[in-house]
Amino acid sequence: MALHPDIEGFLELAEFGRLSGKSQPMHELSPGEARQQFEQTSQLLDAAPTGALTVTAVNIPARDGHVLNARLYAKPQPGSEPRPVLLYFHGGGYVVGSLDSHDTLCRRLALAGEFAVLSADYRLAPEHRFPTAYNDAEDITRWLAITGAKALGLDARRIALAGDSVGGSLVASLSIAIAQDPLGWPLVPRLQVLLYPVIDAVKKRPSLARFAEGYLLEATTLEWFYQQYQRSEADRADWRFSPLYAERVQGLTPTVLWLAEYDPLLDEGLAWAEKLRAAGQPLVLGVKAGMTHDFARMGEMVQEVPGMLVQLAAQIGESLA
Repeated sequence: MALHPDIEGFLELAEFGRLSGKSQPMHELSPGEARQQFEQTSQLLDAAPTGALTVTAVNIPARDGHVLNARLYAKPQPGSEPRPVLLYFHGGGYVVGSLDSHDTLCRRLALAGEFAVLSADYRLAPEHRFPTAYNDAEDITRWLAITGAKALGLDARRIALAGDSVGGSLVASLSIAIAQDPLGWPLVPRLQVLLYPVIDAVKKRPSLARFAEGYLLEATTLEWFYQQYQRSEADRADWRFSPLYAERVQGLTPTVLWLAEYDPLLDEGLAWAEKLRAAGQPLVLGVKAGMTHDFARMGEMVQEVPGMLVQLAAQIGESLA
């Protein structure tokens, strides 16, 4: 299918901004400048949907004493029965991204589903390099299962994990860790949702060259992200950085994997799907035609996206029932 016309128009505007000098590629900016630009651009992609939601700020302790921020999105419900929860990790190449940049996406999922959404932050590179983001994600997940769920009125027996881009990578890595040591983890997630995840930061596949420029996420920016996060090149082959390099993937949480047709990460996502299927792991794969990386945050710009998220929320809800 051809590139979605709404996304094509947005990309043309972005290119005009570069040519006119009003914007720069992210990899030509400092991390601080890149974060600011990412937040500004995020406001153009989607607007907060209408609907009754309670949004609560949450503080979560990391293993080193640092306090991580999170937001709980929940629809009003009668009674006090603990509700299921989707734990969400945002994307942004380990360098950009925040609770704010993914606020609207989390709102859409919380409004559409019969579950709460806990959107959790983690520390960013280059100030905090590998494996800090993974360790933070692990600490958040353990906290939710051990003490957080009860404190927030959530059901620790009904937790699903989700993330986009490197947030999806964090979720895939968490699922691997849980499968490798099930007795050492205080939870059994019902589902993992990976939206166009980073799966292999080592091998350069054809889609990386095919969509290297002009399709939102660019190959040069991707490389810049990895260099900001890694301590050395060897980190990229660690399964906590590149889940594809896990030796065993048996016993993983059932997976919903969404990929984008026009994404440099497409082929590594397909390689992950192939590895899961070869290991006999439950998988629902969707390659979204005409879409680029980050399409799930384009609810205002691409008219099909809100409906896609409603369908995704239904899948998540079924797993948490």
